[in-house]
Amino acid sequence: MHGRRVGARAGEGRASLYEEITNTIIGELEAGHVPWVQPWGTQAAKAQLALPRNAATRRPYSGINVLILWGAVIERGFAGQSWLTFRQALSLGGHVRKGERGVTVVYADRFVPLDAQQRARETGDEAQAIPFLKRFTVFNSEQCDGLPEDIVTAAPLPPAGAIEPVVESLIANSGVDFRIGGDRAFYAPVEDFVQVPPPSAFFEPINWHRTALHELAHASGHASRLDRDLSGRFGSRKYAFEELIAEIASAFSCAALGIVPTVRHADYIGCWLDVLREDNRAIVRAASQASRVADYLLGFAPGAAGVVEASGTDCAAA
Repeated sequence: MHGRRVGARAGEGRASLYEEITNTIIGELEAGHVPWVQPWGTQAAKAQLALPRNAATRRPYSGINVLILWGAVIERGFAGQSWLTFRQALSLGGHVRKGERGVTVVYADRFVPLDAQQRARETGDEAQAIPFLKRFTVFNSEQCDGLPEDIVTAAPLPPAGAIEPVVESLIANSGVDFRIGGDRAFYAPVEDFVQVPPPSAFFEPINWHRTALHELAHASGHASRLDRDLSGRFGSRKYAFEELIAEIASAFSCAALGIVPTVRHADYIGCWLDVLREDNRAIVRAASQASRVADYLLGFAPGAAGVVEASGTDCAAA
């Protein structure tokens, strides 16, 4: 995403913001990079594994903004995941350094046009809300001077061995019928159960936990939970869209818990590209749904208030 430079004049482009975001994600996927799975822990990434947060409000960013800000920390080599607006930096006693380039994040909402409201009153029908995105510019805390020390200090990662029990408690607390066995992982929507092979079947033990979170993301869509459309058949656009939601949701959940995200279904990249090329709002909708899923699942983790805070709509958290 293009940013703004402090002290420089920046005009709003005419291109659809949805299109800008979608084209960025498509470009990453075409280059073989999956935006919700960044090279955390490698020399290419200085940033600590975490969900990005607003430094002033301490609220986590959500939806497409997570992907935008993760991409920015990798591209620019930031070590921290704290962001804030120009005014927020001033309100905290600091300032954004002159010449620093910000990152455009978005606030997603809906509105009902006046003419649609009038027609609804005349016909008695329900007025249709139109989705829109509004731009905000944020800066990483490393682009600022004079901020309080606690703003720029990253929270420590969980100690080794502490993550797995949290995921296992989350599974138990979710109430989902979770079965261990067989040779493949899946969620059966009609019977409403998750099945995952035993941990011994995985090359790395933590892969079992990643897989469990992915399948639980699908299970969250059941009518008794978040009620998503799970009727898509394998190979269909609807099926690919649900896989996109589950992939991003499990990446968000993993990052919040201190697990390095990975791609579970890289073979779906072609299908995801088809979905994004067909609908330039698909990635924003998928990321928004993924945040809802991650918040839902992380709510079952022990000490959930410390793991995730409800982040509401896809906003700049500002």
